[in-house]
Amino acid sequence: MPDHGPQPVERLLPTDEARDLLKLVRDLVEREIKPPAAEEEEAGRFPRESFALMSRTGLLGLPYPAEHGGGEQPYEVYLQVLEELAAARLTVGLGVSVHTLACHALAGFGSREQRKSRLPDMLGGGLLGAYCLSEPASGSDAASLRTRAVRGGDDWVIDGTKSWITHGGVADFYTVLARTGEPGPRGITAFLVPGDAEGLTAAVPERKMGMKGSPTAQLNFDGVRIPDSRRLGEEGQGFSIALAALDSGRLGIAACAVGVAQAALDEALTYTAQRHQFGRPVADFQGLRFMLADMATQIEAGRALYLSAARLRDRGEPFSRQAAMAKLFCTDAAMRVTTDAVQLLGGYGYTLDFPAERLMREAKVLQIVEGTNQIQRMVIARHLAGPESR
Repeated sequence: MPDHGPQPVERLLPTDEARDLLKLVRDLVEREIKPPAAEEEEAGRFPRESFALMSRTGLLGLPYPAEHGGGEQPYEVYLQVLEELAAARLTVGLGVSVHTLACHALAGFGSREQRKSRLPDMLGGGLLGAYCLSEPASGSDAASLRTRAVRGGDDWVIDGTKSWITHGGVADFYTVLARTGEPGPRGITAFLVPGDAEGLTAAVPERKMGMKGSPTAQLNFDGVRIPDSRRLGEEGQGFSIALAALDSGRLGIAACAVGVAQAALDEALTYTAQRHQFGRPVADFQGLRFMLADMATQIEAGRALYLSAARLRDRGEPFSRQAAMAKLFCTDAAMRVTTDAVQLLGGYGYTLDFPAERLMREAKVLQIVEGTNQIQRMVIARHLAGPESR
């Protein structure tokens, strides 16, 4: 009889340190994150204790410099950690990706003094971040954002509304993009706003089809006053800062998508090996074996694509096109793989007793966040053929 069931993912890691890190992550996942995942997601409980644990173990600052409390790991390693976390619980994996995105502006564009004074607490001090770009009237067209920051002496006063904010209402700090000048991308500036700032309030979290443990909420800025020392980069540089962060963030989403898809495949392999029909495991039937083969191939292709883009980033080479390709392919693949996993489990796949239906619902959001997959196609086409003439 053929050997059925999921096999551990073989990782190509560059150092012994990276291999030890991944072993630590897998142990943490199996002990702390995976066991309560289904129950907590169904109840809509935010796993703050999981993020506190990852902060203590250094997993919230993996791609950032050691001098500021980071793990100084290449993106090639960091993304594989994200994949492992997302396979156990997307709320956690995506949450780490969002936190990393929220730290990007300070780490990449903050002054030496800003990085020295603020980054260590953000990377390993138990703080959790969020990223505020989208607004009710500006999602894909982020350059048209309306939240405004007005200079008042040595301070800035921020007014406006941000929407679809992961960790909205529970984050300790927010990287906020606000308009400080003319319409369009050149009039946007980045700021670091504390979560307890006076005048900052969160709406009731959105009611979502998946990732119920991860709060997504509107944030209202009503005369939020912050010092100029919390401005990140130069005035008017915010949009380029946002784009740089999103290129890296898209790789995080791609890795999370592969993790979700891998979890769905593992579930399908386990079920089809144990489920018997007509005297043998259903995994022995050719039609189902072909489905499993296609699922595994899409996962391997997605993993290779995001790792290839990560290696470009690690070498300091342009990777924007490859990041968009990875986000597009991996998230579309996750949607197909999770849908097929539900099909392979038959009626059980449609019940809450098995994780396949949760993985399918979670996969859908990955085609939307960090730029919809339609936007990714526009980014890729622009790299191939140049911007559209007007």
